[in-house]
Amino acid sequence: MSATPRTLADEERLDWLRLIRSENVGPVTFYKLLEAYGTAAAALEAAPKLARRGGRQKPIAVCPKEEALREVEAHATHGTRLVALGEPDYPAELAHIYDPPPILSLRGHAHLFEKPVFAIVGARNASTNGRRLTERIAADLGTNGLAIASGLARGIDTSAHEGSLASGTIAVQAGGIDVPYPQENAPLYERIASEGILLSEQPFGTTPQARHFPRRNRLISGVALGVLIVEAAPKSGSLITARMALEQGREVFAVPGSPLDPRAQGTNHLLRQGAVLTESAKDILMALEGRLRRPLEERKALPIKPPAAPPPSESEVDAARTQVLEMLGPSPVMVDEVLRRCQLSPAVLSTVLLELELAGRLERHPGNQVSLLSL
Repeated sequence: MSATPRTLADEERLDWLRLIRSENVGPVTFYKLLEAYGTAAAALEAAPKLARRGGRQKPIAVCPKEEALREVEAHATHGTRLVALGEPDYPAELAHIYDPPPILSLRGHAHLFEKPVFAIVGARNASTNGRRLTERIAADLGTNGLAIASGLARGIDTSAHEGSLASGTIAVQAGGIDVPYPQENAPLYERIASEGILLSEQPFGTTPQARHFPRRNRLISGVALGVLIVEAAPKSGSLITARMALEQGREVFAVPGSPLDPRAQGTNHLLRQGAVLTESAKDILMALEGRLRRPLEERKALPIKPPAAPPPSESEVDAARTQVLEMLGPSPVMVDEVLRRCQLSPAVLSTVLLELELAGRLERHPGNQVSLLSL
């Protein structure tokens, strides 16, 4: 779906912010609610009742208007801003992943997203040679017109940003847009704010926690055409980024290393799985040649069109709920498979799933899969 970018009105932007900041509302649920109710304001009104019908005992925490206003004001004070999906400055490639953030915090020069973006990540305890190679590849890609995205971590991420400051660098943060992390990279953070782009989906003022990093990683790969892993131990965050890149249809690149170096075990594994062997920027430019010649993806339209039909009646949903619950378990299952086996209308099934998710009983997975959470 594509359309001319449109800017949200202030009140509508506030409703979007309140909805995505509400309890148990992730990006996919956000869009399902908009699809069902047409506007974020209507979704905010419906969410508590949906959660109760899904088995929620205590009231769901809907983000108060005052709290959202404070966040908007904090952005204005600190020179950052909120950008919604479909607006002109929203990263075009990111709009096409499975679960794009409805609202992003942005600081810096958004025009860099007009360039093709490539991501580079790797080990925090990087080797001297790994850092030197990273900086060289980032600089060479920048010279060839690419912007470089990374995660502002120490090690390989730091070198990726340093190598691309002059040509365009994008730091995707795990915490709030105003929180440099790690603290040792605070000077680099300030330089990127001045010369590049800082990007985050977390609320203003959020201190990064372990659970935030995988979500951050999907954004690093999501803004980019491809991802290079320079050094990575087995089960590292960099390999999570590589997996997410593959799920998003991005190309994965890896630098080979010595079998005696634990930091090469992850990258060598990726190469055995089919990643593009990379020794220089030339290897990346050759592999991406076709995509670099195509125009950038058009931005997704704002998902704010009125619902096609009124939501299903409570009696319809009540009759379907038990049937759906019997189909679900701890292992992910395709929503289309549930629909086929239960012989329900898409609207009824979507409502049941929304109820369960808002009640904290359902988890969504890439590939339109869902699983039941144990309480």
